[in-house]
Amino acid sequence: MIHFLVHDKKDSVGVAVVEGIKAGQELTGWLMEDDSTVNVKAINDIPIGHKVATTAVKSGDTIWKYGFDIGKAVADIKIGEHAHVHNIKTKRW
Repeated sequence: MIHFLVHDKKDSVGVAVVEGIKAGQELTGWLMEDDSTVNVKAINDIPIGHKVATTAVKSGDTIWKYGFDIGKAVADIKIGEHAHVHNIKTKRW
């Protein structure tokens, strides 16, 4: 089962595409660029449509989604952690 989508190899997050992801759950993501899969263990519950970290990110690092820079981490983010407004902010302001 595919739990999240990743568009580009350089992406640091994927997007949850199923309801009810729970902390501790083993997740499979589909890397669309090369039709491969990536596996992570969810650290937190992750709502559908929200992001899950596929790489470890340090505070201040750029967050990549869909092959684009979508902002910066304002806290360290572990692989499998829920990535959202509490740990990612825009670079616009």
